[in-house]
Amino acid sequence: QVQLVESGGGLVQAGGSLRLSCAASGRTFSDYIMGWFRQAPGKEREFVAAISRTGVIPMYADSVKGRFTISRDNGKNTVSLQMNSLKPEDTGLYYCAAAGTWYGTSPLQASPGVYEYWGQGTQVTVSP
Repeated sequence: QVQLVESGGGLVQAGGSLRLSCAASGRTFSDYIMGWFRQAPGKEREFVAAISRTGVIPMYADSVKGRFTISRDNGKNTVSLQMNSLKPEDTGLYYCAAAGTWYGTSPLQASPGVYEYWGQGTQVTVSP
């Protein structure tokens, strides 16, 4: 089992920044690909970003590319999401997730179904 706890959400004005963090415990953190997803009210959960086991290879949804940066610290068992130039459409509940298999930067890695462990989420609200 892997336990994931997100933090760092909040209310921010459009154009502002937030940094989300996810602390992992349980199994060996560096064995897992880490991802961030978000879900807005009435919408399906959508992929935001993922990062390979060593942190060398990130991937991003087109909607956040150039604005968000995913990183991980395997020594501290944490993964972070730096979010800049936030837009109202970035509003949602942000989830941290862990996957045991790396599919590369293929669309499959962006599928919620390949992630085995999930946190409870942290709310991000961006006001106009």
